Amino acid sequence: MKVEQDLHMSRGDGETSYAANSRLQEKAILKTRPLLHKAVEEAHASLSGLSRAPAGGKMVVADLGCSSGPNTLLVVSEVLGAVVSRSCDHKSLVADVQFFLNDLPGNDFNLVFQSLDLFKKFAEKEFGEALPPYYIAGLPGSFYTRLFPDRSVHLFHSSYCLMWRSKVPDELASGEVLNAGNMYIWETTPPSVVKLYQRQFQEDFSQFLALRHDELVSGGQMVLTFLGRKNRDVLRGEVSYVYRLLAQALQSLVQEGRVEEEKLDSFNLPFYSPSVDEVKAVIRQGELFDISHIQLFESNWDPQDDSDDDDVATLDSVRSGVNVARSIRAVLEPLIARHFGRCIVDDMFDMYARNVAQHLEQVKTKYPVIVLSLKARR
Repeated sequence: MKVEQDLHMSRGDGETSYAANSRLQEKAILKTRPLLHKAVEEAHASLSGLSRAPAGGKMVVADLGCSSGPNTLLVVSEVLGAVVSRSCDHKSLVADVQFFLNDLPGNDFNLVFQSLDLFKKFAEKEFGEALPPYYIAGLPGSFYTRLFPDRSVHLFHSSYCLMWRSKVPDELASGEVLNAGNMYIWETTPPSVVKLYQRQFQEDFSQFLALRHDELVSGGQMVLTFLGRKNRDVLRGEVSYVYRLLAQALQSLVQEGRVEEEKLDSFNLPFYSPSVDEVKAVIRQGELFDISHIQLFESNWDPQDDSDDDDVATLDSVRSGVNVARSIRAVLEPLIARHFGRCIVDDMFDMYARNVAQHLEQVKTKYPVIVLSLKARR
């Protein structure tokens, strides 16, 4: 698996596309709106002291792992709204806003660009004469590499991305079967494999922080949201259940003779959902950022389920199973199809939906989501 080439959400705007199945991610953006607005206000306020900086009189905002569909421009809209609000409240000059929408090269940037005319009409109607001059550009590339010149960005935003690793750990990608029957960490995963995933997270996140620190202006901000882990036991992390149920669907296809067992054993996700403590440890070790805010909130597996009741099993587990399967398919279908072949995709996700429904009949399960706001040290 070559992550930079193979990892992307399902393209287009059809029934199984990410654009049509990204409500889970939308809910996270809306949940973290106050934190994003505060970071925008602080970044905007710092512009008056940066007249000699390379960024000059404009605010540069980068959305890392922007994907495609409505959520991409929802982030742009939220930032513009925060800029307008601050300018009105403080009667300050409105800075130009330069947006860079970043994702891996396989992302459906065309769908994003095709949406810009409609977004322009929305923004002009929403903000009227208060709308600041803004510019939007696409920026393909891995956020585990350098993306911008030194001290040129005021605000980085990233949502539902940093649980993805830059690569599958080398030892797992070598071809040797080390985590048989699993695509991620599960109860049967050997401790040595768990350590590989943890080391990859630590290396990736440290690299990410160092790169962004170089690219941020003095006082620059970051707002990051990604799947995490509430359970201290890494073998029973909440997201592990998602992938375990998917592995069970693949195992059913192995038993039917439609998937080779070797194919399943060699499929390892470039993924790791850390605990809050693991995140804090990497940030503190790097000594590059101050943590302004960090918390873990939970979001129902079913993106259409907005209830907050933890004690009641899912009322319509069959419908929820379908909803969960669609949201996961929108993310994983390209990787699944490339490794196992497209011919098994429909049946596999049908089986997965049934597996999820059976699970939700027993217990209502939620994703732990970590959100943090960081300020660069100088």
